[in-house]
Amino acid sequence: MLVHNDVRQCLLYDSDEKNARLIGIEYMITPQLFETLPPEEQKLWHSHIYEVKSGMLVMPNNIVPDRIWAAAEHKEMENVVHLYGKVYHLWQTDAGHTLPLGEPKLMTSFIADGQLDFSRVKQRDGKFGTSYEVKKAQREDIEEPNIHPNADRTWK
Repeated sequence: MLVHNDVRQCLLYDSDEKNARLIGIEYMITPQLFETLPPEEQKLWHSHIYEVKSGMLVMPNNIVPDRIWAAAEHKEMENVVHLYGKVYHLWQTDAGHTLPLGEPKLMTSFIADGQLDFSRVKQRDGKFGTSYEVKKAQREDIEEPNIHPNADRTWK
């Protein structure tokens, strides 16, 4: 959801089912807003280049015809590739927790090959009827922005 032109907020769920659990929140900001943050704060944010360019990031859809949706998703990825994200996970459902336990955890994203087991992405693709490999090929034309040196600090 767009808060204003420089800030988005995304609710993260553990599935697309009607009983899905809210497991996290991601804030996304523009490079211009990122530049105004103190250096220590900047280190808590991650880039979206790898998520976009690898095909890992998708916008699930089961209503709009594929061709129309693919064009809309591509346009959105042209925007997201420039944004910096900060994610808090609230509920570790993948660890079997039946309710949110402990403090929220600051998370990051993958920024290079070898950091993610893509067999999990393939499972997701099977569920949503999509393909990260197809998305990756479709996004080859998306230009990669320069990333601020303070971003993606988890991996540096």
